[in-house]
Amino acid sequence: MTASQIIKIHDIHGGVHPPENKEQSLRTPIQPAPIPEELVLPLSQHIGAPAKPVVAVGDHVLKGQMIAEAAGFVSVPIHAPTSGTITAIEDRIIPHPSGMSAPCMVLRCDGKDQWIAHQGVDDYQQLEKSELIDLIRNAGIAGMGGAGFPSAVKLNTRPNQVIDTLIINGTECEPYITADAILMRERADEIIAGARILKHIINPTEHVLIGVEDNKPEGIKALREAAQGSGIEIVEFPTKYPSGGEKQLIQILTGREVPAGGLPADIGIVCQNIGSTVAIYRAVAHGEPLISRITTVTGNAVQQQQNYEVLLGTPISTLLEASGFQPQKKQRLIMGGPMMGFALTSQAIPVVKTTNCILAPTEKEMPPPPPAQACIRCGMCAEACPVSLLPQQMYWYARAKDHEALQEHNLFDCIECGACSYVCPSNIPLVQYYRASKADIRHAEAEQKKAEYSKQRFEARQARLEKIEAEKEAKRRERQQRAAASGKQKTEKPAQKPAPATGSDDPVQAAIERAKAKAGKQETPAVASDDPVQAAIERAKARRTGADAGSEDPRGKLEKDIASLEKRLTASRDKLGQAEAEESATVDALKAACEKLESKLQKARQELAAFDDKPTEDKPAPATSDDPVQAAIERAKAKRAGTAADEDPKAKLEKDIASLEKRLAASREKQAQAEADGADTAEALKAGCEKMAAKLQKAKDELAALAGDKPAEEKTEPASSSDDPVQAAIERAKAKRAGKVDEDPKARLDNEIASLERRIANIEQKLGPEQGSDKGDALEVSLGKMQKKLADARAQREQLG
Repeated sequence: MTASQIIKIHDIHGGVHPPENKEQSLRTPIQPAPIPEELVLPLSQHIGAPAKPVVAVGDHVLKGQMIAEAAGFVSVPIHAPTSGTITAIEDRIIPHPSGMSAPCMVLRCDGKDQWIAHQGVDDYQQLEKSELIDLIRNAGIAGMGGAGFPSAVKLNTRPNQVIDTLIINGTECEPYITADAILMRERADEIIAGARILKHIINPTEHVLIGVEDNKPEGIKALREAAQGSGIEIVEFPTKYPSGGEKQLIQILTGREVPAGGLPADIGIVCQNIGSTVAIYRAVAHGEPLISRITTVTGNAVQQQQNYEVLLGTPISTLLEASGFQPQKKQRLIMGGPMMGFALTSQAIPVVKTTNCILAPTEKEMPPPPPAQACIRCGMCAEACPVSLLPQQMYWYARAKDHEALQEHNLFDCIECGACSYVCPSNIPLVQYYRASKADIRHAEAEQKKAEYSKQRFEARQARLEKIEAEKEAKRRERQQRAAASGKQKTEKPAQKPAPATGSDDPVQAAIERAKAKAGKQETPAVASDDPVQAAIERAKARRTGADAGSEDPRGKLEKDIASLEKRLTASRDKLGQAEAEESATVDALKAACEKLESKLQKARQELAAFDDKPTEDKPAPATSDDPVQAAIERAKAKRAGTAADEDPKAKLEKDIASLEKRLAASREKQAQAEADGADTAEALKAGCEKMAAKLQKAKDELAALAGDKPAEEKTEPASSSDDPVQAAIERAKAKRAGKVDEDPKARLDNEIASLERRIANIEQKLGPEQGSDKGDALEVSLGKMQKKLADARAQREQLG
């Protein structure tokens, strides 16, 4: 009893019978293709995420070595097809209908074809299912007859999912292509061995079937001989295009239909291609990753039509040259068959894992399609569709870009077999309309997902800001409540301290008498007025003249004020530096605030200096007013007039120099740290260091002049037209600017360019992990501004030569 008698054959809807043209490439056995000087390996040769390189440019690799790892669950690695050196990782043209470019690894072959150490599994039946699936995944095996779906993903069925049938697809229904047919003839043993491994992994409860069309009698015979005693059934069925489609083959062999949007595993079936089955056998039995495949080179524009075993990444020009390509005869170059293939834009396009045929027809063999005419609504496209769709209605919806109606008519169930276009009497390229519509729908869905993601980010940011604001408001209310409670406690009177008896029944008068009694106990100086307001004024005057002066240390208060002002001034200068770096609108306001704080700090320091100017035996204290504020003013005037002149000028300069050196070292350390971190305050700190260095140099010059290093006329400061120290400082700064030797503009620009480059590098380093976040957006804005400054500085430097 034959397999065809055991398995009932079913028919599919539609289908066509184009000329087969297979015998031309089956006249000679498989030949090894020449190894080219350079292999181009796209990082995406399968459905799913592109592989991620694990080697760098300049690395030497061996045959079979992994050079790019899988970047996700639906992804497979890439291995070096031969030994050589990685010369580039860059965009190159890849096999795609659009002729697009994508990231590729370029391998320059060394001609040695030296293998990495490898070995197979002695007894795969001793391995668990998960171990074998990992081995297949690490070998980089993807579907070699269709879209390139990773084989490990197909085989990794759920534990609770019952698979009753394993199908090996040997149909190869498209005209001209014979890559699987030659494998069945020459390597039937490897196909059966691979099917045994798949049977062990899947463990089907009923059948293991190899489906082959009846136009391959030699292949069927070889498979049946190799499958004897294995329990694997070879099923022969009538030839019809596109019976090689996965869903169509399942329907032919089992009578079951895969539901729209579903997978074969949903109805208990797993399918694998003949080429993928052989690759799985070689990975398990010999430890060889997928680095080559069988590819048909055919068409009347080549002299020798045959099948090659080709290293992945080989340019198709190498195969055409080996086959005696006659470019003057070719009408166009096609990757794949005449029904589902696509025209190539360049002979530099490489062979990938899904490349089963290179077709070079002549114009007589495959003339250009005639111009499309109007649809006559004949319905032949619907009769030919193997998926039972309505191509005519889909065509109208595609032209109108009615994507919703297209999806309602199950556009994505279309397998793009081209049967509808083949039978259309109006020569309408129906498949091209469907492909374009699918691309438009996917693009619209991607944009919708992007917009939804942006909306989620915006809402999350708003919620975060609202949470922060709510926390701030809660803290403000808490502070207000604490302040109110504290004020209430201060106003409350102690319960254990009763008010003194008064002689009046009037509560107001009683309160006044109690206040007077309290004032008497506190030894408040007697006042001449019974008016409580006048009494308060006189007490305040008494305190100002010194009655309560000992209650607080004036010098300690001044030092505390100076420390607070210095801290506030430092914070304001940091904010000013950041605002200037970002070119913020708050720069002027911050400058004004800094100037106001500097003025207050200078005044406080003058008051402290005046306070320290105490009288000595030979220097009586200047007469002052009873008002402490007026006294401070008079002491400051006395100091400015010369009361501090007794201090040794040389000692004072040495003290100033030591202080300036210490401050300059600290400031330079902060500047270096800011530049290393890419902080926006680096420019402000740099300006501060330059200003402090100028002050230090000036102090050193003055000290040298006092020591006799300069002429006597240079020992004194230029005469100032004003006795006011602030005005004198302004005049000295003008004099210094007028006499200062200008800094070399080239050196200044070189320093500025080097600083900007360091800061840009730091920001780019920080930007990576923050990409897409609010902080990342702010870093991108700062980076753009800094790059503009760098470009301007470089332009100025080029102008100087």
